Amino acid sequence: MIRTDYDTFMGIDFGGKRIGVAFSDPTKTLASGFKVIISKGSDRDIQTLTELAKEKKVSKVVFGLPLNADGTESNFTVVTRTFAEKFAKISGLEVEFEDERFTSLEAEEILKEAGLDWKKRKEVLDMVAAEIILQNYINKKRG
Repeated sequence: MIRTDYDTFMGIDFGGKRIGVAFSDPTKTLASGFKVIISKGSDRDIQTLTELAKEKKVSKVVFGLPLNADGTESNFTVVTRTFAEKFAKISGLEVEFEDERFTSLEAEEILKEAGLDWKKRKEVLDMVAAEIILQNYINKKRG
């Protein structure tokens, strides 16, 4: 069952080892990075994300879609879609996808400009990428 009374979006930068998470404000205008989850396997990751979505009253989850530079799908695109579909089925939340090409590079540049060293950048890179993915989605929807 899709919840329509909830009022935030959740953005996810899904990776093999780490999952970046961001949330929108209730007006669905601004995305903010929230945290990086270290993967503990598909089932546990889905459980963690589902609990987080409930806690934050999420109405929609936006997964970054990892496409090749030319826009074609990669092997990891299939892995991401499969995970997202399983998450949607278990959580009951609506899932959409947003092209995530170059978001990690953009996040890396933002963190460099902020003066973070390599170790600190690596710790938060996926969270910032999730924020960029979600903000791009919000901007497109607002038109």
